[in-house]
Amino acid sequence: MRKMGLPGVAFWLLVPALAHPEGHAGGFGYGLVHPLHGLDHLAAMVAVGLWAGQLGGRFLLGLPLAFVGAAAAGWALGLGLGAWSGVEMGILASLAVLGALVALAHRPKGGWAFPLVALFGLFHGFAHGAETPLQMPGAFAAGFLLSTLFLHLAGVGMARLSPRLGTSGQGMVRALGMGTVLLAVALLALA
Repeated sequence: MRKMGLPGVAFWLLVPALAHPEGHAGGFGYGLVHPLHGLDHLAAMVAVGLWAGQLGGRFLLGLPLAFVGAAAAGWALGLGLGAWSGVEMGILASLAVLGALVALAHRPKGGWAFPLVALFGLFHGFAHGAETPLQMPGAFAAGFLLSTLFLHLAGVGMARLSPRLGTSGQGMVRALGMGTVLLAVALLALA
């Protein structure tokens, strides 16, 4: 635990306390930790940040904001329409594609990266909307959207700091991308 540092230890001690702040009733705290409970959501959100950090420039904040904006729209759809079985395939596709883009450190030509990331945000938001507790749905949404943005920024930070570690740092980011692809394959095999 010493390697995590005091802030890391404090975070992991608080997560269980926040995980069910109103006895599963919902609210901001429940929304804040909700993306941390699904490895698929967690990996995709970090992958968006990793790719944005690799690309830099207009992508640095543009890709995370495209994802979060579309996730908010997807949340509203999921809240209104309920569960849809196709959303899980969209989430798995997001893992495979985003992971591959990070692993390859792909530099897109044109503006297709923004609608692609937004589409994936729509799927993730839809899933969260369908899982939204009945009490305080707006607070839940604010919490999960903020958590999503923080996960993106964590990925951005890792990617932006990796060049300081030299080739091994950039290789680590690419390995995280490949790990995301492998997670998609594993989840698909379990589906």
